[in-house]
Amino acid sequence: MKRIILLLTLIFTTSIINSQDNGDDKLGSWHMYFGTNRISEKLSIHTEAQLRYFENGKNFNQLLLRTGLNYHINPNAIATIGYGHITTDGTFEDNGQSNSKEHRIFEQFILKNSVGSFKFEHRYRLEQRFITFPNTLPEPGDKINVTEHRARYRLQVTLPLTDIFFLNFYDEIFLNLQGDVYGQNRLYAALGVNVTDNLSVQAGYLKNHFPTRNYDRLQIGVIFNPDLRKKKKE
Repeated sequence: MKRIILLLTLIFTTSIINSQDNGDDKLGSWHMYFGTNRISEKLSIHTEAQLRYFENGKNFNQLLLRTGLNYHINPNAIATIGYGHITTDGTFEDNGQSNSKEHRIFEQFILKNSVGSFKFEHRYRLEQRFITFPNTLPEPGDKINVTEHRARYRLQVTLPLTDIFFLNFYDEIFLNLQGDVYGQNRLYAALGVNVTDNLSVQAGYLKNHFPTRNYDRLQIGVIFNPDLRKKKKE
């Protein structure tokens, strides 16, 4: 167990050190809420909201709202279909990006397993992205509509430290299904606190690698998983 923790720490630290000479030099922040709202034995509703900033708590970058219907095949396998709406302001410090609005449909499959005290989660996701950009060419009133397809895979590892505290690590790769295959990679580490049985909070650090840029982001996440099923009277 100690060797696995040491290996994960070494990989994460090496990535941070090697990327300090590249990319954006601003430390941004992501503020996030995730929920799994159980409505029946097999079904639950995914709810999610993320507010992302170029700098820590200021200079808006992106608002992401996502929802979906989960089908619980068994306790360790979940299939999801969902929708996301994303508003992006990419113009901070003339970084070569532009504003956009996106409607996104996604299909997802999650597998879970445990090895000793370590809890593993494999998340496979396909996304169909319908993106609208403003047109800065001859007729400013026109808009440019783009359709893109993307595949994502995330390996997440959770290690309980006590009944209250836990560590959470993940690495997620994004692969474009058109054009250049490599899209981005996200490497994350966090300390989490179980507030109640269905409420937890995480504070962590994300290293977001793009082909030509790297971003450092602090993350605060709230995970609330209420059971909305009506309780049977005894």
